[in-house]
Amino acid sequence: MKSISATFTSKGQLVIPAELRRKHGIEAGTKVKILEDQFGRIVLQPITEDYIDRVMGSLAKGPDLRENWGKEHRAEGKHER
Repeated sequence: MKSISATFTSKGQLVIPAELRRKHGIEAGTKVKILEDQFGRIVLQPITEDYIDRVMGSLAKGPDLRENWGKEHRAEGKHER
């Protein structure tokens, strides 16, 4: 695993290095899932089309995650206004 460092701003913002943004398809407005694992590590999972497609493939007979995500995204937009 490659180690890359970044620094939080006084507002709690963190800039993801351009190399990683390009590699993972992260653009302005990309949502991120924030998880904490059992070792206390913070994991950032970008919610991109590629991620949704992979999850949908592993849950082919499960719920329509893309539609659920779209509903959540629209609901969040209504709350932000």
